[in-house]
Amino acid sequence: MKILITGGAGFIGSAVIRYVIEHTSDSVVNVDKLTYAGNLESLLSVDTSERYVFEQADICDRAAMERIFTQYHPDAVMHLAAESHVDRSIDGPAAFIETNIVGTYTLLEATREYWNTLEEPSKSAFRFHHISTDEVYGDLGKESGLFTESTAYSPSSPYSASKASSDHIVRAWHRTFGLPVVITNCSNNYGPYQFPEKLIPLIIQHALIGKALPVYGDGMQIRDWLFVEDHARALFKVMTKGEVGETYNIGGHNEKANIDVVRTICSLLEELVPNKPANVEHYADLITYVADRPGHDVRYAIDASKIARELNWMPKETFESGLRKTIEWYLSHQTWCSRVLDGSYALQRLGRYNENNE
Repeated sequence: MKILITGGAGFIGSAVIRYVIEHTSDSVVNVDKLTYAGNLESLLSVDTSERYVFEQADICDRAAMERIFTQYHPDAVMHLAAESHVDRSIDGPAAFIETNIVGTYTLLEATREYWNTLEEPSKSAFRFHHISTDEVYGDLGKESGLFTESTAYSPSSPYSASKASSDHIVRAWHRTFGLPVVITNCSNNYGPYQFPEKLIPLIIQHALIGKALPVYGDGMQIRDWLFVEDHARALFKVMTKGEVGETYNIGGHNEKANIDVVRTICSLLEELVPNKPANVEHYADLITYVADRPGHDVRYAIDASKIARELNWMPKETFESGLRKTIEWYLSHQTWCSRVLDGSYALQRLGRYNENNE
């Protein structure tokens, strides 16, 4: 099978590509615009595979999408390309509307045009897998309930509103045009290769240099944490085994308050990196409470029983085992981290991958 993966140079997209190349016999066409969050250095382990090819392109560019479909003839699409950082959506919503809504629409139309050219059995076997977030469901507050696949949408941020819109558009293309789609909504991901402005890598990097560990508000916002490699397995299973038209929630069964996540990182660093910066006696002393994010949701929690029941998927990692693996990865990949932090990774946009597009 040949899979077209959008956003494949991003955190989750690169994990999916590594999984496909390393654990299956399928091939991948990675389509990524290479914005600030796209990092081809996250794919060096599969870069030389004969089953992997990279195309630098914007999903909002209809002509580029049509060319890619015509050139590669994919059997499935996994759509991960998205603007996904909530803080950035508050500072500048326009890019989120453009990529997450207009980009999804443009990709759907290019996909539909291509899909209509297919003959059976390829046409029936084709899948468009749209990857979304639990943030579309809104805020559970202090309630004890869980998000299910039938929970009403109530997004709080420009990011989650744009993703909610894209979810509705994908469902409409299935209902109106018959495009064979599946949708997944996941909880907070963490793990190797995550862009360091996200909570877990940010705390790790700040702690290692003795910098303040910023925690929004009182730090009691609760999230369900999902190890990215578990998520990659789940996404591949939904794409290959999921029922057309269905939605599957993917969660890690790990509800944690943000402050507890930060304290756990500090505790593990005490064990793994006992030689601290000169200004630090205990890593936890660096915890600093800052003004809360506007509209900050209190609690997200996923009911992932459907994917467990119907597709036999469960996360392999507990939060404790996944977080230890994550910290150990960052400690052993400081060159990758430093290149992201100083911006030098972005020079890839001017490098050999652009040579094919000149």
